[in-house]
Amino acid sequence: MEDARWLVVGLGNPGPAYARTRHNVGFAVVECLAAEAPAPFVAGGCESDVAQVKLSSTPVLLLKPQTFMNRSGTAVAGWVSRLGLPPARLIVVHDDLDLAVGRLRLVAAAGAGGHRGVGSIQESLGTTEFPRVRIGVGRPETDEDAADRVLADVPPEEAATLADSVVRAADAVRSLILEGAGVAMNRYNRRPKSGPGPARRDSEPHESPNGKGR
Repeated sequence: MEDARWLVVGLGNPGPAYARTRHNVGFAVVECLAAEAPAPFVAGGCESDVAQVKLSSTPVLLLKPQTFMNRSGTAVAGWVSRLGLPPARLIVVHDDLDLAVGRLRLVAAAGAGGHRGVGSIQESLGTTEFPRVRIGVGRPETDEDAADRVLADVPPEEAATLADSVVRAADAVRSLILEGAGVAMNRYNRRPKSGPGPARRDSEPHESPNGKGR
């Protein structure tokens, strides 16, 4: 595992109670990448589950923190140190309330935007200088609390859209690693359209007051 040249972190909360929530789309993306290898997730230390894959010939470590969302930085910083990677070789994948359901947005460096998992990582690493793949889950259209929204199971009417965004986000990760941030951002920071994508497809399309959500 220590030969990994990239660390890809999917954010989420551990346990079956959260597996189908909007907040766990980051977990779903790294699980998608692992399934394509295929490679199993195993307990890897630093309060995390990990799977090692190769994208083309590049060794990549996939990480699911098992700390609950607002302590994600503990697991991520542990592995960044263990692998000896610069922050630029870390990719974080997470849900985003400020994007419409299914939209993707890649950023090279930005503030946490209220996402406690991202904020925890930035605090632990002391930098915002790492790429992220943001997956839109949309803000509540009613008086629903934002934390309740991200911690709720994905409803049937959004399931297909988010499932597609998970696949496109996995492709975006692949593009970031194999083609670079410029190419990946140009491709994925657009509205979805039909046609071939990176290493495979094309596209574009927080948390809670407790430790599990925004």
